[in-house]
Amino acid sequence: MEGKNIRLCFFLIFSVVLVTLFTVFNFPTEISDKSDMLMCATNSAWCSSSKNRILRPPTTTPAAAPLLRNNHTEDVPHHPLDPLTITEMNKVQKVIKSKFDGSVYSVHSLVLEDPDKSVVRAWTKGDALPTRKASVMARSAGTNYLLTVDVESGDVVEHDTSGISGFPLVTLEDMQNVMSVPFTNAHFNRTIVERGVDLNEVACLPFSPGWFGKNEDGRRLVKLECFTTKDTANFYMRPIEGIIIVTDLDAMEVVEIVDKGKHIPIPKAAGSDYRLNAENSATIKLASPISMEQPNGPNFVIENDHLVKWANWEFHLRPDPRSGVMISEAKMRDPDTGVLRDIMYQGFASELFVPYMDPEEAWYFKTYMDAGEYGFGLQALALDPLNDCPRNAEYMDAVFAASDGTPYVRENMVCIFERYSGDAAWRHTESPITGKLIREARPKVTLVARYVASLANYDYVMDWEFHADGLIHIKVSLTGIVIVKGTSYVNMNQVNADEELYGTLLSDNIIGVVHDHYVNFYLDMDIDGSDNSFVNVHLQREYTKGKSPRMSYMKVNKTVAKTEKEAQIKLKLSDPSEFHVVNPNKHTKVGNPVGYKVVPAGTAASLLDPADPPQKRSAFTNNQIWVTQYNKSEKWSGGLFAYQSHGEDTLQVWSDRDRSIENKDIVLWYTLGFHHVPCQEDYPIMPTVSAGFDLKPVNFFERNPVLRIAPYVESDLPVCKAAAAA
Repeated sequence: MEGKNIRLCFFLIFSVVLVTLFTVFNFPTEISDKSDMLMCATNSAWCSSSKNRILRPPTTTPAAAPLLRNNHTEDVPHHPLDPLTITEMNKVQKVIKSKFDGSVYSVHSLVLEDPDKSVVRAWTKGDALPTRKASVMARSAGTNYLLTVDVESGDVVEHDTSGISGFPLVTLEDMQNVMSVPFTNAHFNRTIVERGVDLNEVACLPFSPGWFGKNEDGRRLVKLECFTTKDTANFYMRPIEGIIIVTDLDAMEVVEIVDKGKHIPIPKAAGSDYRLNAENSATIKLASPISMEQPNGPNFVIENDHLVKWANWEFHLRPDPRSGVMISEAKMRDPDTGVLRDIMYQGFASELFVPYMDPEEAWYFKTYMDAGEYGFGLQALALDPLNDCPRNAEYMDAVFAASDGTPYVRENMVCIFERYSGDAAWRHTESPITGKLIREARPKVTLVARYVASLANYDYVMDWEFHADGLIHIKVSLTGIVIVKGTSYVNMNQVNADEELYGTLLSDNIIGVVHDHYVNFYLDMDIDGSDNSFVNVHLQREYTKGKSPRMSYMKVNKTVAKTEKEAQIKLKLSDPSEFHVVNPNKHTKVGNPVGYKVVPAGTAASLLDPADPPQKRSAFTNNQIWVTQYNKSEKWSGGLFAYQSHGEDTLQVWSDRDRSIENKDIVLWYTLGFHHVPCQEDYPIMPTVSAGFDLKPVNFFERNPVLRIAPYVESDLPVCKAAAAA
């Protein structure tokens, strides 16, 4: 019996190694050559599969340094909001080790602790930097720790977390390690074999469990779902339906196995692979590639790695493991006065909520909060030049911390580029019938900062686009692969009329489950200063009452929100408004308060009951627009510890405090929403779907800044000629 157990153990270990090697060699990653791949396969600290994602080796490892274009070991901060450098993170790591004094610990976040806003706003180039501090989320012995560490002195301030439910985001190492746990369970191995599936061809990916009651408290859980990797890179199309392995992330042990899908066949691999070298030959290829060329270089500069200057814009950009990127101190130089004016102190994606609409046991928990549970930045891998970003893009690396606090470099995480597709920012032709033929146009050239978060099957392309007329366009594009559910059906004529599929039959034995996507944005607007107000510019029908041949017209009524509850806005087409953030203390020459307005789009609203646990945890989807009084600690709309949180530390809770927001330092929040009812065109890959909203100047300038944009003339542009025919 003992010999049989040893052989079984060896077989399981061998199986896991084979699956890992298959994943490394066959799935697209940011690792560039096989030497990287071999290091990944033999050192789990270098590679992690949070939803099957792979890391670059830490730059502190000597063998890894030659693989990096820039190991960033000599970086130094130049701005109060510059991210922690490798040198600083190494110092903090030593403090953390000392703090836990030999105990086992894990670092879940290690980032710059932003200085107080007043300190940053008062700082000017050439001043000494404010004290550099690190914000650390860690766990040890089943306890969450929130620490502030002085980088130079090593002093530690520990904050009380006892009143906050949930856990910090899971580490990439957690995800990597838990993938092998199901294979240590005899029940799991047996049920896989009974389905006729080779254990060597199984990959089990970890998914966050949400929170559905007190019985789930006290344990950091994950639910693994399994797929067969045989004959396709797109294993998402081959689910082993009905098996869910509930696992304790701290103990790394199986808590429960849900096993109800033995009657459901595994979908076939045929037609599912998305690689060109598989079965999808490039039958459509543009013979003449399209590229924007800038022979004289870009029109923007990036000073000291993070300060971006373009046209009249200036803003600070830093990668962040949770939000992806943070845009700070966005300012624009007034073209008439030359004054650099404040617009937005800080903006970033605060949370993402993706609830699937299947209430059955293997699906009900799929209500992901990907920023707070996995981290947008941690899941943002290296961008693909020419396809993710155009040829004229420049790239920015990120430095993040592994679970032991060791810094590593995520190369080419952000791209920055100018975009021009021939659109006009403004144009007008004066007809000859007036006696004057005048033709004037201005090109719409914009600056884009982009990153892509690859969260398991879905990829989120996040753009911050700055326009020369002062507009900021924030866009989210959804692409990647739709997660699917296995079914016994191959045609809709097999489905009973009263049967609920919870989705669309996409192909043989595959259902695309209905779901939503909501991305909530934190927008700390500082319009010419911090004291601002929120104005509801309500549009309503008014009657002339006999004073005109017209019966009715549209009237504008402006109401300043006094408190936070007055600024909880549910958008309605039948009851329109504009929504302005203004500085009531500064006016234009003609007397209008200077301001910006949010121009909504992507306005899908949640249909979940407000008392439903997933909705309570992601209550920021209750409204599309919120305004709160600025509080440095209120950044994450789904809560500081989002993983398995109960929903008591959310944007809804903060807003319901109903604090004063008139002529105060305020934060605007906008929730961009998508409903997704899958269709067959979403199989086996999903075409990109995009939506975005605008932050647009409203009486901010004395006149349109486009007037000062120079039009193009032929001599400005490079001469490109088609290649001679063969």
